Amino acid sequence: MVRIGYFLSCECFGPRELLHQARAAEQAGFDRLWISDHFHPWTEEQGQSPFVWSVIGALSQVTSLPIMTAVTCPLIRMHPVVVAQAAATAGVQCGGGFTLGVGTGEALNEHVTGAPWPAADVRLDMLGEALEVIRELHGGREVTFRGEHYTVDHARIHTRPAAPVPIHVAGFGRRAARMAGSRGDGFCTVVPDAELVREYREAGGNGPAQAGMKVCWADSEDQAVKTAHRLWATDLLPGALPSTLSRPRDFARAAELVGEDAVRDTFACGPDPERHLDRLREYLDAGFDEVYVQQMGPDQDRFFEAWAEQVLPHVPG
Repeated sequence: MVRIGYFLSCECFGPRELLHQARAAEQAGFDRLWISDHFHPWTEEQGQSPFVWSVIGALSQVTSLPIMTAVTCPLIRMHPVVVAQAAATAGVQCGGGFTLGVGTGEALNEHVTGAPWPAADVRLDMLGEALEVIRELHGGREVTFRGEHYTVDHARIHTRPAAPVPIHVAGFGRRAARMAGSRGDGFCTVVPDAELVREYREAGGNGPAQAGMKVCWADSEDQAVKTAHRLWATDLLPGALPSTLSRPRDFARAAELVGEDAVRDTFACGPDPERHLDRLREYLDAGFDEVYVQQMGPDQDRFFEAWAEQVLPHVPG
């Protein structure tokens, strides 16, 4: 059965607004929640970046929907030991309904400690080692670990949920999808790429394949395109730019190269429910089990009302 969730954006909203959106998502009929984990927003125009673990604790008190980080980078800004403890606490707060989504991150968020930003293949190796550390700690044992990238000295997590927190691995390439299949409990991405789902399944992945998608519901398509372009043109930057640029102003300058027509062609914009359903079907046709929808812009309440009445009832089963 296909599940449709809502994607909470820590880049664009403060903690109180995110709590309001979570409640609205549950009332509208969404099944679950993703929440982003950033130190910086992509651009100053987006304007926010609350500490995700504080927000998750608050979310656990206002909604019964399952929650997942989409995604946390347990490599540099936060050591895997700290992420393991945070995720275990979130698992207790959410009554077992928390999933840790992890990925290799972006320089935008990870450079802040002053540590060097590794190449993509090194970061994926670091992620594999971080997964090993987190799994060991979630087992409840005292862990001492000496790896290529991380050291753990007699660490034990005492506050844990009854069952270990599931871990989903994010990726845009074949190697990350295979790691998700062999070492994760699920796979997540933001592109409707059937090849990535196939790589995940062939590598042994039998958990959910998840994807995030952005839409902009507004009174007119033109109005929605302008909002989407102002806030999320960065989503259309090519190649390695999204993972290597280090400051919001760098992203803002790069996003000047993205035109409104590209935004119009990529995102479902405007008040036509068929446009939104067509975009959603691209992900379902690619084989994803769960899709998480993010409304771009401040008009959240009208989005939830429209999707509850005009889109969610027509999602293919």
